[in-house]
Amino acid sequence: MKESSLVAVVVVGALALGGGTIATQLSARAEQEAQAPPPVCTVLDRSELAPGSGALYGVNLDWEDKPLADYADRLGHRPAVSVSFTGFPYDERGHDYLRMAADQVRADGQMLLLTLEPQGGLEKVTDEAVQALAADLAEINDSGVPVIVRFAHEMNGSWYAWGQQPTAYVEAYRRVAEAVHEQAPGSAMMWAPNYGGGYPFAGGEHEAEPGTADFAALDTDGNGELTMADDAYAPYYPGDDAVDWVGMSLYHWGDQHPWGENEVPEPGKFAAQLTGTYDGAGGDDRAVPDFYAEYGERRGKPVAIPETAALYNPAAGGADELAIKQAWWGQVFDPSIPQDFPQLKLISWFEWDKHEVEIDGPVDWTTTNTAAVREAFTADLPDWLRWGPEESCTAPGA
Repeated sequence: MKESSLVAVVVVGALALGGGTIATQLSARAEQEAQAPPPVCTVLDRSELAPGSGALYGVNLDWEDKPLADYADRLGHRPAVSVSFTGFPYDERGHDYLRMAADQVRADGQMLLLTLEPQGGLEKVTDEAVQALAADLAEINDSGVPVIVRFAHEMNGSWYAWGQQPTAYVEAYRRVAEAVHEQAPGSAMMWAPNYGGGYPFAGGEHEAEPGTADFAALDTDGNGELTMADDAYAPYYPGDDAVDWVGMSLYHWGDQHPWGENEVPEPGKFAAQLTGTYDGAGGDDRAVPDFYAEYGERRGKPVAIPETAALYNPAAGGADELAIKQAWWGQVFDPSIPQDFPQLKLISWFEWDKHEVEIDGPVDWTTTNTAAVREAFTADLPDWLRWGPEESCTAPGA
């Protein structure tokens, strides 16, 4: 029952008793209850972040263009998880941005997924920066906002300054994990490589060079070459003690290079990519390891899809926007997902309309910008998704 309706019912009931004084008292009490402050946020431990059943619904937003409150209003739900990106180590501006994100999550969401990007290289991940991060996370946790830290994602790619450096990456990740685990009990660590189709992603600025120790570590079959036959994930894994969640971004870019055409995704593509059985993108990806079986089932880690969406290029012809996106979210949110992938605990939609260098053009990844797509998306959202609370909470002690 809405609060305004509650006030009306109490007042009418009191007047029916014929006691003006009683009516006044009950009306005042109802008004006080209607204006009561929001509940205090529950401070969670990292062990409590994964739901017992179903999956948390998350979103990647351009926070400045589309605040979380606006997105929640369009969607009709508060997301359980909201994704934020920041360089690491971060400066004062980055520190303020982190607090802004936490404040938005506290008001209109539940949990923050913080993606840290060491854009200056792994050597910039100093002990001082790590300790400052852990202290900030502890304060954010104490304010009622749990955090999942996705440190240096897509480290198996060749396009980031931290890419294809397994020894340095594992060392840096473990230092971050140790500090977070010791100082911020409401924060968890996520390890999130890039989907291995196309590995070893030759031609990137940071690809491993033959003759180096990194190249040797990545040559898992020992044949002196890096090919798709080498394990795209295992050399970068920091260890079960350092990893709380595992994640993998899975997009529908198209069925083959070059990207940029508007194409409806093939049936079963999402599940096939997650399990290493996808045969597409212009080649056979079935040499890719089964990510879900190895890291979700065998190692028992909650699995996340921290980014997903389907490419729609408004500057190109081809398939219709709704047909493309609905075919993809129909796979991502299929009724069979909880039964087939019970370790899948978080799915986050990439809600951006942006220029993508891969096609040198615009891509609209969103589901809420146009009425027709938004109505179809919200109608198709399954009941096994887990959402944020229906009302805002306040920081403990505020």
